Amino acid sequence: METRELKRSANALRKEIVTMCFKSKAGHVGGSLSSIDILNTLYNAEMKHRPKEPNWPQRDRFVLSKGHVAESLFAVLAQQGYIEKEELATFSAFGSRLIGHPNNKIDGIEMNTGALGHGVCVAVGMAIAGKMDQSPWRVYCLMGDGEQAEGSVWEAAMAAAFYKLDNLVLILDRNGLQISGNTEEVMALQDIRLKYEAFGFNVIEIDGHNYEDLMAAFTIARHTKGKPTLILAHTIKGKGVSFMENIASWHHGVLNEEQYEQAIKELEEQE
Repeated sequence: METRELKRSANALRKEIVTMCFKSKAGHVGGSLSSIDILNTLYNAEMKHRPKEPNWPQRDRFVLSKGHVAESLFAVLAQQGYIEKEELATFSAFGSRLIGHPNNKIDGIEMNTGALGHGVCVAVGMAIAGKMDQSPWRVYCLMGDGEQAEGSVWEAAMAAAFYKLDNLVLILDRNGLQISGNTEEVMALQDIRLKYEAFGFNVIEIDGHNYEDLMAAFTIARHTKGKPTLILAHTIKGKGVSFMENIASWHHGVLNEEQYEQAIKELEEQE
């Protein structure tokens, strides 16, 4: 997809996310809206994958380590044809496959995630396996900034650099907010770029809503040899909906009908 098409795609995905969260009275709408441009770029412009052949051996692997924003991944998977779009209406309903976190009974999902810090560890293991098998596929993992307080993230980062996993790309959704407030007030990350560079990563710092930046970063990562890459994507929590943007309470906020109508109106105006 070209940039203009990616922007249209993202806007449609944002409407799906808002609708899923409104109808279910559940979900993590703020972080889903901050990360959707990243997912949109991965599935439409970067990763090798085949929706009609979800277990294709040569597919690139994606792990959503910040598993609480599952609705963003479900929306993308429906767009790609891994699941029926109509199934999105069952999000978080009793008996639905589309529960509040990714679940690998759904085509296109590699692993169950939810407990923060676990997904990145498994992504590192996948990348090691790819190296051992001399496979061409790559591993992409999306993390949250609040998730960086988990010690397992840093154990994984140390291993990724030690094993020179240039087939691994970690993406950090750096929206600055987590469930209990600003990340720098809850558990300060300070200069997260320097931390990952000290661990041996190639770090690319970008605007996580800019498609030129995103595509350029993934291209650089593909051509980086001998070390893993971290894409430090600066984003806005609740991006695209004015009353949600940069508001911590929308980490897990529930929309009422008036808010839902306003959100959809704003997204339609952006089209």
